[in-house]
Amino acid sequence: MSIFKKLFGDKQDNGPYRSPAQYASSRSGQLTKAPQTVALLRNYGVTADRELKLEYFFYTNSADKAAALSKSLADLGYEGGYGESAGGRNEFVITGWTSPMPMDDQTVREWTGRMCDTGSEHDCEFDGWGTTPEQ
Repeated sequence: MSIFKKLFGDKQDNGPYRSPAQYASSRSGQLTKAPQTVALLRNYGVTADRELKLEYFFYTNSADKAAALSKSLADLGYEGGYGESAGGRNEFVITGWTSPMPMDDQTVREWTGRMCDTGSEHDCEFDGWGTTPEQ
């Protein structure tokens, strides 16, 4: 963490993280990937009625934006947090786990769309999700 951030916090305006066109492209890609990932889970015996927690990932360019999104996700009952990204590009990662949800295509696809939209509301980009069948 830089001395500036330690002394003054992360109140400076970092500008928008992504443009509206970048968000739209990312959302489209995430909605395409969601059913493909669910299909892969079927290979591991995960049925549509099985409920699993999903691990989520978001990125942004401000600790304040990351904190606001992290709070919104906590308000949904999700466990998580945020911190500086290991990439060192002045990015912050927001990650955590959802409450269990059914692993059917419609539920996961709708949840993915909501996560893209929620991220966008906080100027954060939803970078996807993962899970493990051994829960």
